[in-house]
Amino acid sequence: MEYLALAFGLALPWALGIALLLALDWPRSSAGDGDRSAGSAALRLGYGYFIGALALTLWMHALSATGVGFGRISIGAPLLVAVVALFAWATRRNRISVAAVRNATSALVRPQLTRWQQWAWMLLLAWLGLRFASIAAEIMWRPLYPWDAWGQWATKARVWFELGRIVPFARADVWLSGATAAYFDASPDNPSTVPLLQVWSCVALGRWDDSAMNWPWLCMLLALTLAVYGSLRSAGLSLLGALIGAYLVASLPLLDTHAALAGYADLMLAGVYTCAALALHRWVLRRDACDRALVLLLALACPLVETSGLVWALTLVPGGVVATFPRRGPKLVAFGFGAAALVVLAFARFEPALLGHSLHLDYQPRWHSLADAYLFFGNWHLLWYVVVVLAIIGARRLVRPPLAPLALIVASGLGVLFIAFAFPSATSVAQFGTANRATLPLAPLLTCLCVLLWRELTMPEVAPKPQAAQQRAGSDSVVAADA
Repeated sequence: MEYLALAFGLALPWALGIALLLALDWPRSSAGDGDRSAGSAALRLGYGYFIGALALTLWMHALSATGVGFGRISIGAPLLVAVVALFAWATRRNRISVAAVRNATSALVRPQLTRWQQWAWMLLLAWLGLRFASIAAEIMWRPLYPWDAWGQWATKARVWFELGRIVPFARADVWLSGATAAYFDASPDNPSTVPLLQVWSCVALGRWDDSAMNWPWLCMLLALTLAVYGSLRSAGLSLLGALIGAYLVASLPLLDTHAALAGYADLMLAGVYTCAALALHRWVLRRDACDRALVLLLALACPLVETSGLVWALTLVPGGVVATFPRRGPKLVAFGFGAAALVVLAFARFEPALLGHSLHLDYQPRWHSLADAYLFFGNWHLLWYVVVVLAIIGARRLVRPPLAPLALIVASGLGVLFIAFAFPSATSVAQFGTANRATLPLAPLLTCLCVLLWRELTMPEVAPKPQAAQQRAGSDSVVAADA
């Protein structure tokens, strides 16, 4: 019975996010979508989990702030009522239909493909199913294992679960002074989103279980895979092409490792960040106000997941500027990059202090760590070799719409990593960790960009063009004026 309760606990944030997206009527399908509208289900499922998980943790914050203890009823009952109400409202607005569910199921089971494509489709689905099953087995059998997981994140989850509320954590010197009733762990300033997801899993289960509380990590990987598939479908890729893109993301070794050895926040940050960037790409193509709202929501959520999320959220800004101002945006971004370069040079010359860390240039930068991690270790398959080749071949297409915003986001992310590993203290300020962990939030988006660029290079005649901003003059007047 307790495992049924755990299953309900895992499904609740997913259902909440889907219900919220249905209420917003997102994603909207344009008239030219054709059978690509079947990808809407994958988009709702993928984005829905991350939005629902964030909403769940915000609700737990509200309960703790008002003095209400954590419990199945206090957390789950109001959210369940909200889910039912939102689904009922969406049904009355004809945003849920049996035909849509039937079409989505048919596209999964009997896609309109040639025989060899159907075989490839089924093989990829079987591989993905086997991969998710093996990760599920790891989560089920293995107790909390990774170092930082039980030293920085699960410590908060255990304390908050036992006390039934959120209590503060303090640094070692404050805790040792005895001047506060706060608790202490290795990283007291970490955001609370990930520990609260673990708390909710244990509350739903009815007891503390340092293995069962890690099931949300499987949900994160599955949701990211669905979001990538739906985003690639909405960008015009074929059924099989979008599935191959989703497979490439789900097969990244380090991404799977963070799902199997659950407990870190990096996987959720990768999901939220990737969804924000792909929503921006969708907005470039369609100019739908809901897409723009999702970009803003998910960008603001990045710092709620991990401390380094603030840095990653800022890397979305150049892409957003170019997407909003197609003509003047590149000049503004170039000016911003130049100003950032001057700031970096100032850091190298004057050694300023930030958050107690002296930012001085390393005369032997650890860029070799990035090169080793990307090119010689087994964490990314052949991703970085493909990146180099495609960047050379498709350089012109990367600086033109619709790929320019995504390319600038990736370039900003790589620039941040390049600078961070040139200043030893910068990695401590941003809490990037190792080279591979620091790169994890960027890797799924980089994979998607490679897939989109490959489609542009091989089938330019079917690649979608950005929708004219004038067609959305009511909601995007600034863009229309700029375009």
